[in-house]
Amino acid sequence: MQDKNFDKLAQKFAKNIYGTPKGDIRAAVLWRDLAPALVKLGDRKLRVLDAGGGFGYFSQKLARLGHEVVLCDISAEMLAQAQEQIDASPEPLAIQLIHAPIQALSVEQHGYFDIILCHAVVEWLTDAKPTMAGLLTMLKPAGLFSLMFYNKEAMRFHALVSGNFDYVAADLKVKKKVRLTPTHPLYIQEVKDWFSEWQMSLICQSGVRVIHDYLKKSQPVDFDYQKLLQMELEYSQREPYISLGRYVHFLGQSPTG
Repeated sequence: MQDKNFDKLAQKFAKNIYGTPKGDIRAAVLWRDLAPALVKLGDRKLRVLDAGGGFGYFSQKLARLGHEVVLCDISAEMLAQAQEQIDASPEPLAIQLIHAPIQALSVEQHGYFDIILCHAVVEWLTDAKPTMAGLLTMLKPAGLFSLMFYNKEAMRFHALVSGNFDYVAADLKVKKKVRLTPTHPLYIQEVKDWFSEWQMSLICQSGVRVIHDYLKKSQPVDFDYQKLLQMELEYSQREPYISLGRYVHFLGQSPTG
């Protein structure tokens, strides 16, 4: 099993990703993409799989809308955080927690789902494509697959504009890995080819953090993060900005049958 286990980094991961401007951007772009697609599935309770979902930001959001969620993660610490937040919720949340690598999930044990989320997971896997194909065996006809992945070309561009030319010349490989830098970033066309092979209709694609990660270190005194968020949403579905997103979000739909 090839999942990156964030047990030792759970607190740092949560602090770095959520409750920060970049976390707000991530959540806003993903929800902007997901919300209208959910409406098209009809006014009914949906089964949702959040594969590698950590403490389940979107699991909780979807459960609050009345959907039934299975949240799977290899990190016991992340799931402990999820359980704390679920317990603290003022309303009951229908979320089942599964402590396992996502490669261990199966239709036989867990059934079929209307929606499968897999956000910021594939870039940590050496077996990304077969693992995603395995998840899709659990997706119902006309179901939604929300995949967010770390964009290798944006990783290169960020290094270039930062002047890290030796890093670029070494094909983005370093002797000492930064613990929260993904080990297997992906090219956009590579993932598009996966979707075509799986006969998934790509109904939405967005860049995530198309501006934030390229901002100059010094900002004007009146810099407004809310305006940054507005600009991220405005430009995240336009080229060339999609291709500059630190992450890219693909929302696909499986064949109807």
